[in-house]
Amino acid sequence: MVAKIKKFSNEVVSEMKKVSWPSKEQLKESTVVVIVVTGIITLFTFIVDELMTLVIKSIF
Repeated sequence: MVAKIKKFSNEVVSEMKKVSWPSKEQLKESTVVVIVVTGIITLFTFIVDELMTLVIKSIF
């Protein structure tokens, strides 16, 4: 059991050395993109919700 855990740990370390981590600038750009897209989707959802509320209220 201990041997399996040790082997797993060694494999994890080996794989983590192969990972390509983003630079701080890339991370900042990606964060801005995520925040902007989230804001756009939120605004779109809000507008559609308000329009649907108006339509339903006008029907009933």
